[in-house]
Amino acid sequence: MRSFKVFGTSKAGEAVPAIAGNRPELLRRKTTANNARILVAAAALAMVPAIYLLVTGAPLLFLLASMTLAGGMVSLAMHQRGQNELAVSAQVATLMAVGLVLTLADPRLGDAGLAIAVMGTVLAALVGRPVLRRTSWLTLIPIGLLGIVMSIMGLPAAPVAEPTMLFASAIGFLIAFAVVAHSAHRINTAYEVHDKAQVSAYRHLIEHVQDAVLRFSPDGAVLLASRSSEVLFGCPRYQIAGDKLSERLHVMDRPAFLTAFADAAQDGRSRTIELRIRQDDPRARTNVPRFVWAEMQLSPILDEDGGSDRHEVIALVRDISARKDAESAMAEARRVAEDASQAKSRFLATIGHELRTPLNAVVGFSEMMTSGIGGELSPTHKEYAGLIQHSGKHLLEVVSMLLDMSRIEAGKFEIQAEPLDPADIVPACLSMVDALAQERGIRLVSEIEPDLPLMTADERVCRQIMINLLSNAIKFSHDGGVVTTTVKRQGQSINLSVRDRGIGMAPAAMARIGEPFFQVQDGLSRKYEGTGLGLSIVKGLVELHGGTLRAMSEIGAGTTITVLLPINGPATKPGETADILTLHRDPASVAPTSWPNEKRKAQ
Repeated sequence: MRSFKVFGTSKAGEAVPAIAGNRPELLRRKTTANNARILVAAAALAMVPAIYLLVTGAPLLFLLASMTLAGGMVSLAMHQRGQNELAVSAQVATLMAVGLVLTLADPRLGDAGLAIAVMGTVLAALVGRPVLRRTSWLTLIPIGLLGIVMSIMGLPAAPVAEPTMLFASAIGFLIAFAVVAHSAHRINTAYEVHDKAQVSAYRHLIEHVQDAVLRFSPDGAVLLASRSSEVLFGCPRYQIAGDKLSERLHVMDRPAFLTAFADAAQDGRSRTIELRIRQDDPRARTNVPRFVWAEMQLSPILDEDGGSDRHEVIALVRDISARKDAESAMAEARRVAEDASQAKSRFLATIGHELRTPLNAVVGFSEMMTSGIGGELSPTHKEYAGLIQHSGKHLLEVVSMLLDMSRIEAGKFEIQAEPLDPADIVPACLSMVDALAQERGIRLVSEIEPDLPLMTADERVCRQIMINLLSNAIKFSHDGGVVTTTVKRQGQSINLSVRDRGIGMAPAAMARIGEPFFQVQDGLSRKYEGTGLGLSIVKGLVELHGGTLRAMSEIGAGTTITVLLPINGPATKPGETADILTLHRDPASVAPTSWPNEKRKAQ
């Protein structure tokens, strides 16, 4: 049975405030007021014959009219006070009371009293809340039982003449019927208005949405096309109707469309596909078709009863040519960037190998000259040879760093992880940088935790990490300062820390630690030499071991660089290190789409 509950209440049955946007609730309140007026008017009209019958000794009709008039006036007063639920309850109670009186007055089972009481429950179902509905049905049960008992047991009824009983029953039934019929009519009107509003809203949505909307029959014929589809297909929408859509799809995309449509129409599953659609251009000078990329979302229209095996399908079609062009341009740009990165790595590797041979000769012969192997040199010549040797070693270190970085970025830096004692790394590294520290009067201090466990790592790489950290700490320390090296266990890792009390770094510089060629002091007038590759190489070597690099610094207070290396070694085997990503951590490249070529072919 239809009721205003569908429109005017929530799922839980709560009352919805009567606001301007809630038309069903307003209609429900208006229906309640009209029902109250019907009861008052009908009772007032029935008062004329009721008074006449009362004077002649038949008070039944006067009693019923008085009850109806009182109930209608109470209901109307409750409605005017805004208490709509009490107004509805008064109307239902009036009909139930009239039905009870007629049931007591007429001992027959099929009397009008029981019918009027049933009308009360129908009225509660039409305009009442769930609580009133349950109450009306619970009230109807004793009235019906009372009528049954009186009929079966032949209990005496009120002394009412037969014509008066028929007249009073007819008047009461007509009043109850008028109230219920009026409520049913208003409910039907509400449904019609609601349905028309829904249809209008959906039609407006379909006609003004930017995406093209297509409605397919279960067999794949286009039943409806929105106005926006004319822009997408470049033709009037009537040309899309019927079975002509398949002719507008690219030949290579038709199997994908048919598969997706079958999933939606037969299996009831929503699908989203990308395909190419022919777009007509009346102003085109050639007959070569033009295809555009579109995204089509297919959604089945499921029946509530579920009786049909095939469903109609709604499709939303969106032009994504711009997105495809952007994806193609992005893929091409990524390919160019990767080619440039690979070319850079190859260049660094090639130039590094080409430079090492002559540099080794320069360093070697300059060292021989300073040692006097080729004969004694004058002080001036010996000074020049020392400068050549120092510069050659510096260039050799730069070349070695470039080679290491290029190998790490290319994934060709293999590590040979073997068990080693972490405490053995520090002394050898300190001895290698001791001469550099003595030149500036810097004291080297080591703090090694006793009883450290053996760790699985590449000893050569670990020493290179420690030497780079120590060299950086010495370079950025003040003359006469202290550089402290700490080795300890931290959970499942070995903590290697190098702390200096030098110039320190700002937070902005801290965020860029590990970037290749980054230096705290940039420009030609910088005080400290270097390429800015040391920490980037350290970061790459640490990540090859599955470790982490951390840094803490404060301007003027120094810097602490901490390396955490897992005790059990890297997660990958030595032979798999070539698969490790580059230092830049570029996102994985995707295969370039063939959209430009396909587009040129289509055109």
